[in-house]
Amino acid sequence: MKVLEELRYAKSHEWVKVEGNKAYVGISDYAQEHLGEVVFAELPEVTAEVKAGEQFVVLESVKAVSDVYAPVSGRIVEINEELLDNPGLINESPYEAYLVVIEMSNPSEVENLLTASDYKKTCE
Repeated sequence: MKVLEELRYAKSHEWVKVEGNKAYVGISDYAQEHLGEVVFAELPEVTAEVKAGEQFVVLESVKAVSDVYAPVSGRIVEINEELLDNPGLINESPYEAYLVVIEMSNPSEVENLLTASDYKKTCE
């Protein structure tokens, strides 16, 4: 299981990469491994408002359908359109295949997320 030190993580296995007031959001290596081969990604509309902790993406794998939860609140300013045609990118490189970019309405919410070392402990 790969965990990147520079990211923050939600207990529900989403990762966050912060750039200014923007948060790139994806699912962790641990999550994609347990999900299995991702065959479909239902992403929200650009401009949609999301609240931390609420379901905002659906991923379908050969095993199951899984909800993905917003790790921070804000407005969707970009979706990873590559995933619409090739959702398997999530399995190939989960830390490069972000799902969405959120313009954070409350950047301090990032402090509530787990550090890499804390996330590793929750996955053990």
